[in-house]
Amino acid sequence: MDTSPIPHPSPRAVLFAVLAAAIALPLSAQKSASIFPPITTTGTSLEVTADPLLPRPNTKHCEVTLLTNQAFADFNNKNFSYTPPADCPGPWSKVIFTGDFSIQPGVQFDRTGQVFFGGVNLYFGTTAEPLQNQTDTWHVERDLTDYRSLFKTPQSGFAILGNIVGADGLTSTIFGTFKLEFFQSDFVNPAPRAADLVLGLPNNNSAQLNASTPELTQTFTLPTNVEAAYLDVTAQSQNDEEQWFFCLPSSVASDVGLCGNTAFREVNVSIDGKPAGVAPVYPWIYTGGVDPGLWIPIPGVQTLNLLPYRVDLTPFAGVLSDGQQHTVGVTIFNAFQFFDTVASLLVYEDHGSKHVTGAVTEDTLATPNPSVVSNVSFNSGGIGGGTATVTSAQKFAISGYVNTSHGRVTTTIDGNVNFSNVQTVTSTATTFGQAVVQTSTVDQKTTTQDGVLFSSKESNFSFPITISYLETLETNGDIQQISTSDQKFQQTQTDSIEGLPAFNSSVSNEVTSGDTATFVPSPTGFSLGPNSNQSSQQTFVFKDSLGNCYSRQLKAANNVLNTVTDGAACHQH
Repeated sequence: MDTSPIPHPSPRAVLFAVLAAAIALPLSAQKSASIFPPITTTGTSLEVTADPLLPRPNTKHCEVTLLTNQAFADFNNKNFSYTPPADCPGPWSKVIFTGDFSIQPGVQFDRTGQVFFGGVNLYFGTTAEPLQNQTDTWHVERDLTDYRSLFKTPQSGFAILGNIVGADGLTSTIFGTFKLEFFQSDFVNPAPRAADLVLGLPNNNSAQLNASTPELTQTFTLPTNVEAAYLDVTAQSQNDEEQWFFCLPSSVASDVGLCGNTAFREVNVSIDGKPAGVAPVYPWIYTGGVDPGLWIPIPGVQTLNLLPYRVDLTPFAGVLSDGQQHTVGVTIFNAFQFFDTVASLLVYEDHGSKHVTGAVTEDTLATPNPSVVSNVSFNSGGIGGGTATVTSAQKFAISGYVNTSHGRVTTTIDGNVNFSNVQTVTSTATTFGQAVVQTSTVDQKTTTQDGVLFSSKESNFSFPITISYLETLETNGDIQQISTSDQKFQQTQTDSIEGLPAFNSSVSNEVTSGDTATFVPSPTGFSLGPNSNQSSQQTFVFKDSLGNCYSRQLKAANNVLNTVTDGAACHQH
């Protein structure tokens, strides 16, 4: 289910979009394929999520395959070339990327995979860890309709999924098939407005941001008729701060071998060095994270398909149109070691004018200034503990105007960004544990004034997580670890015209899990032994004011899927 904000350079465009939505059939009445993925894995440990498929219009469509059953057993790019589908010329009402993965049974770490196309990132995700005796498979999708200008001409691209096979006891090769689906438009399914330009930051790559390389920058000379602009950002924690929400203040972190810089992270976006936008960092947990047993067969929220966060840069449209070079920058506040980061700049042009003018009239966004309160301490032997709390609160307004072919358009963004992480850590001679309660919210209202007409879009993002683990050293040298996790992604969005609500939607995706794992001493450290008391559950609900509703709940016990419930939340009043 695509939940990214829809570009709205003018209230007229919003009005037309709402009218088009009003005549469109709700998902439940469309003749397109069901958005309920078929579940045939009940009674097994095969990978499964409650995430819906993307809705597809009932129009002529074509598929273009980028790579077929491509093996990933090294760190080399897997190149492909692309030719636009002759049988499905644009304009397209929808463009969808699909990925189908499999991993051989055996031993392997979770891995990061990306697909780049014409210098732009199309897919960013992580993989399942293998099962012992069965090939595991999973499917991902991403709506790329906003990116459709990329697909009008022949392009080259590549997939990268670094994986080691044959060393350090790692045995499992990962395979992937990647396709693009194109759906032609018709009266009921018109082609929505899409970006005229889509530009990658960095081009054809991802950037590793940390203390020594704090910023990803790209300099552009853009068209002189930019009417709206957005930046899609994905920031994936890696290496020592993979679980960044467990990081401690630097003054004590090294005493027990944990990551430092506190447990606060945030994406900051700039234009020519000036603050331009902010994005929260989602606390994704990969299938090898904390305890691999937690995530079989249900992975964490978005683990297999990391969705970007869209930052609205439209107040800067007039500045970006001045014919000069402009530098877009992305930083990760408090990045430690390290964040793998990609971004895509979406540019919307005023087709009625070759040159527009404008200016930024207000920008109160500043670098975050988190508050840290910590009583954590350890002695020379690493014994101790305590509670560390880090909070951050930012309110900002960014406003700018652009003089377009249809008059002056003013865009104002009012944002309220809040973060809190309360962590308790304990360390004794035989135990070590961390418990975190974290909330991260972004409340934002974007108001667009076009002459006497005005529209607004209000969005509310919430990324709460409650997670804990306790390790206990047993007399035989094994380590028993008890872990629990409750991870959510929540979003609501309301579009209004002249102050009257025109459309609203909500998404809720929650994964809860618990497990008791055993780590057994081995020549290289510890290997994963048997686990017990495993249980997990995912609940995904989408609703909108057009009457569309999707609801699916999965439950698993002892790493086996046992219950699938569809539609329960849609029947509630």
